[in-house]
Amino acid sequence: MTDATGGRSEGALTDVPGILVGNATDPDGLTGCTVVLCPRGTVGSGEVRGGAPGTRETDLLRPGMLVEEVHAVVLTGGSVFGLAAADGVVRFLEERGVGFDTGVARVPIVPAAVLFDLGVGSAYARPGPDDGYRAASAASADVPQGNVGAGTGATVAKLHGSDRQVKGGLGTASGRRGDLVVGVLVAVNAVGEILDDAGDILAGAAPGPEPAAGPPPAGSPNGHSDPPGLPFTNTTIGVVATNARLSKERAHLLALAAHDGLDIAIRPAHTMHDGDTVFSLATGETDASQSEIEEMAVEVMARAIRSAVVHAAPVAGIPAARAPGGPPA
Repeated sequence: MTDATGGRSEGALTDVPGILVGNATDPDGLTGCTVVLCPRGTVGSGEVRGGAPGTRETDLLRPGMLVEEVHAVVLTGGSVFGLAAADGVVRFLEERGVGFDTGVARVPIVPAAVLFDLGVGSAYARPGPDDGYRAASAASADVPQGNVGAGTGATVAKLHGSDRQVKGGLGTASGRRGDLVVGVLVAVNAVGEILDDAGDILAGAAPGPEPAAGPPPAGSPNGHSDPPGLPFTNTTIGVVATNARLSKERAHLLALAAHDGLDIAIRPAHTMHDGDTVFSLATGETDASQSEIEEMAVEVMARAIRSAVVHAAPVAGIPAARAPGGPPA
């Protein structure tokens, strides 16, 4: 099976039945948002790591909180300004009678996470409520990858400064074992470089002067010195979903496992300059062992991250890993 670019298809988040994905993309401002719509009864949780997150409704996702059901998830560019896109998704769901029944109104539960893309394209282009509404309205089983939605202005490999960054993007993948399906959607905008399944660099820093020799400063994440330039221009945000039946506690464990896949494919990950966030969704159609679900989540997350940079295209003078003139794949 091949995708539209002629490469091998790795599946999509929407291989989990009932999950739909929509995007709003600003090709001029180089930003956008991505919306994941959930079937009714979907149990949700999540995990935030790194030192610079931008999120909404994540406290509600912790085990022990009152509400278990999640109705949509928003991944967006625009830094903190982009959280406004979730307001449009809330409006979209309310119009359709979807939400937590409080007795006086149905309140849609829409967690969201942002990445910082203000340094790519226009710093004043940020997804807002209308973009979130438009993305939700466009949601379908088709999931484009690369420079789309929340991946539009995403970049990676900024260890040596933003002048050597390469293009990140939106990526997806899935895995199936019998009746069990696990899917991932991720917007990759990391400090670190992207590694292939052999541990070699798939998307590394673009050619340029090497940093000065010498040991990294004490306390540097994973042995790397702090990236020069803007310190908050990063973050990988994503969704892992399964058709398995999971409690909220087990859904949280699924998000933890997916972060392990992020750590495998991105080096370094979870730094003070990243706000890495993974949301987890369980639609409850089949039974499966927790260990099997988590094992699949690790592998599928790593594949989705690699797919994001493979499908990315150059923008604004920023090369892409698989494009002419870019760093070697």
